[in-house]
Formats: sequence, C-alpha cells, structure tokens
Amino acid sequence: MKTGDTENGGKSVAVQHEQNFVPAAGNVGRSALILVGGEARRANGEEKYFFRYKGKTFIERQIDSIRPVVDEIILVARDPGQCRRFSHLAGIRCITDVRRGIGPIGGLHAGALAARGDLLFVSACDMPCIRTSVVRHLFEAIGDSDVAIPCWNPEMLEPLHAIYRRSALTGYLENHDKFSLRPMIRSLKTRYIPVEELRQFDPDLMTFTNINRLDELQRFHEENR
Repeated sequence: MKTGDTENGGKSVAVQHEQNFVPAAGNVGRSALILVGGEARRANGEEKYFFRYKGKTFIERQIDSIRPVVDEIILVARDPGQCRRFSHLAGIRCITDVRRGIGPIGGLHAGALAARGDLLFVSACDMPCIRTSVVRHLFEAIGDSDVAIPCWNPEMLEPLHAIYRRSALTGYLENHDKFSLRPMIRSLKTRYIPVEELRQFDPDLMTFTNINRLDELQRFHEENR
C-alpha cells in the first residue's frame, strides 16, 4: 500500500461494451477513465478492483465517488473478456485497446480516444478512497493547462489521480514514440498541485491510498475500522 508514485504506439482500436451504458444528457465536458487492465500479479492473481472495503468493491466505491463530478465514466480493460466482468455496472462504458503490455499509458491513450469529454480524470483501479471534493478541485484547478496533477514533491507525482485535457493527450500520443507518463507530463502545459493544497478537502490525503496486495487490504481494514 502506498500513497504517491510515478508510470500507443501506432493506431489503436477500441472495443466497446455498452449494453448498460446510458449517455449523459447534453454535452459531455468531463469524463473519467479508470484503468483496470493490470495483470494483478501483486495481488496474488486476485482482481484488485473486486477487493471489498466497507461493503462495496473498490470499483463500486470509485464509481460512486467520481460520478457526481463527471458526465461519463469509462473503464479501460485489457481485453473484451475482462470488459464482461463489469457488465453488471449500470451506466458505465468499458473499452479495451488492442495493444497490451505497455503499461498505463496504453490505457490512457485508448481511453482518450474513446472519451467524449475534453477534460479527463484518470485513476488506477486500486484506489478505494478517492474523495469527490478532491477530484472536483482538480477539475477546477486545471484552468487553461493540459494537466492538473497532484505532487508530493517535484519528483513524486500522482499521474493516476490527475486531470488531463483529452485534445492535448491525443495530440501528444499521435506525434511521439516514447510512451511513458513522466516525459509526457513534463512536455505538456502542466499545473502541479501540492498535496498540501488538497488537505482542506481530505485532511489525511486518503484519496491517494492504493492497495496492491491482500495483506495490505487486511492491514487497511484493521487500521480503518
């Protein structure tokens, strides 16, 4: 468990699973991408997004936290089979990119191509305590920047708890052959948000909690009863 961290080429093809998708009314200005495509090796093969905390799965908790501040939520999975794991979630789109195994930026690219909004909140699937008020503040803080990203210090960023401008993402990824998050963030017009600024919404900064292993989940339950 940690708080704070780091990190397609060619044409990508997205497969959409939309049987339960309900389009938002009017224009879509804000989208959320939840990256669920990891292989879950650090969780003993368990699917982290189905870990449970306080009666809900991680993915249910994330959706409940994010939904009030976005117009659509997209899950980015590794293949159509994984998308089917989320068919019970109403009002959610699940897409997948054909290029696998290149890390979070592959999911970020596929999600940016599929999103309808120009501002995207991007998160990992192992973050069960995302705070709605923090996400709202990040959306408001981006201004005319391409990225609004929380930072613990100049080298310790939260790229998977950040806001990205879709047009900037797709433009960058279409014209660069280095697909890692840090160089991309450094090259775009980025606003760095000190995590201390976010304590007014989340005093303990629980929003950045991520859980990778079953023993971390057990310890988290014990510490947060």
